[in-house]
Amino acid sequence: MMKKLLSLLLAVGMCAVLLTACGGNSNAQGSGAPASDASASADASTSADSSAAGDAAASQEGGADSAELNLVEDGKLIMSTNAQFPPYEMVAGDGSFEGIDVEVAQAIAEKLNLELVIDDMDFDAALLAVQNGRSDIVMAGVTVNEERSAVMDFSDSYANGVQVVIVPEDSEIASIDDLEGKQIGCQRGTTGYIYCSDTPENGGYGEENVTAYDDGATAVQALLNGQVDAVVIDNAPAQEYVNANPGLKILDTEFANEDYAIGVAKGNTALLDAINGALEELTADGTVQSIIDKYIPAE
Repeated sequence: MMKKLLSLLLAVGMCAVLLTACGGNSNAQGSGAPASDASASADASTSADSSAAGDAAASQEGGADSAELNLVEDGKLIMSTNAQFPPYEMVAGDGSFEGIDVEVAQAIAEKLNLELVIDDMDFDAALLAVQNGRSDIVMAGVTVNEERSAVMDFSDSYANGVQVVIVPEDSEIASIDDLEGKQIGCQRGTTGYIYCSDTPENGGYGEENVTAYDDGATAVQALLNGQVDAVVIDNAPAQEYVNANPGLKILDTEFANEDYAIGVAKGNTALLDAINGALEELTADGTVQSIIDKYIPAE
């Protein structure tokens, strides 16, 4: 009897040891399910991993991985702009945004599998937003110069801009040489303002002869009111303002010829490379030119 009892106790003890060992393996897998359920779970996990890998590969085929682009908000391309610069950016009748920059940015966002978000603000603020990490890109008819290149990086050019001079039709100003000593209106922060407000030694007219306005429309209104003698601004919006305001004209001579580019935060090479890649494709397939032609028909 004693031998039978000892044998029984020994068998129970061995079973307990075996059960403990099985329990240890189950906890390591993070599941207390039976072996058959655990196997099914593992298969499901493998299937999910394969699906995720497939999705990632598909995402990379259609555009860059947003997680690698150092974006302000994952999955979104936030664009700061000043929507007072037709035909590059402007507010449509329904309150939405439209224009060359808006459509080019939308095409780039689609290439990168991102949602475009437009943040409208003053031009100076739009430039600062990308520098301060509040936007991913700035597009507002932005030209590249030494001062801006020191604080942000720029994409390849996607459009050309010509700075021109708007004057009243009866103005005595016939060329840019006649601007000396005149009061000039410009949009604050633009290259037109930078050029005009520079010293005469550097080809400008001095800050005292230049008035900065929040947008081009306000500068043109000041011209109509006789507060300034001329307005220096990009040719495309200049055409819009002259067409909308009888009594104004654009001088035949160009003030400056520039290229427009997309600004990104200094050092964000991943986003810059992705944008340049998208721009290259959109230029090659004619998308960029078709957008420009839509808003600036060939004469």
